Amino acid sequence: MQYLSSINPKKLVLNGDIIDIWQFRKSYFPDSHLGVLKYILDLAYQDCEVTYITGNHDEMLRKFGKMQFGNISLTNRLLLELNKKKVWIFHGDVFDASIQHTKWLAKLGGWGYDRLIQLNNIINWVLTGLGKEKYSLSKQIKNSVKKAVRFISDFEETASHLAIENRYDYVVCGHIHQPQMRTIETKKGSCVYLNSGDWIENLSALEYNNGEWSMFYYEEQKHGLGEYKESAAAFRSNVEQLLHNIINEKQ
Repeated sequence: MQYLSSINPKKLVLNGDIIDIWQFRKSYFPDSHLGVLKYILDLAYQDCEVTYITGNHDEMLRKFGKMQFGNISLTNRLLLELNKKKVWIFHGDVFDASIQHTKWLAKLGGWGYDRLIQLNNIINWVLTGLGKEKYSLSKQIKNSVKKAVRFISDFEETASHLAIENRYDYVVCGHIHQPQMRTIETKKGSCVYLNSGDWIENLSALEYNNGEWSMFYYEEQKHGLGEYKESAAAFRSNVEQLLHNIINEKQ
């Protein structure tokens, strides 16, 4: 929320897995999570174009296809033109064989990842209390296991090669929780591969401003954001009423 309240975007792209339907339980939906959703809805009400791109954890939304209500759109991929450059944005799970062919294994892996994050939160709580830096178990595992490193590299290469084939200048993905900005070249051309990372362990986001892409890292840059005060946010008290306002505003 501190980050969201510090920006004033014309476009906001949510690149998949925003709502984890795999692990969703009616009995557990914290007020802090609802607050984020309400804030995003409020941005849409204030003329920010919000695009929700579906991922594997919220794949049930894909059956609705492409939908638009007010300033909010639901889609599986997004094509943009920024400063005469073509941008292709999608979640990226289409390149993950475990998602496409052994979904039960992917869901088991998702459950295990959630438990690892919970353990990591406890460890970081202790480290913070001792005045030490936070530590990411999952990042350490990914960086030390050759297969994980290879998977990330293959993912980036596959997405970029496909983007080059289709003459896109930028390809923007999520899915692998690995923030990245790099140029990939082939015999057929080049493109810039971008990955926004995540808000679970990396706390990262891609930003496009004044014709330039940049990566925001919350832990490194949070001190320059200013203090977030919930009372100052223009929240509507009722989500249904806010949605009604967004839709009717454009009619």
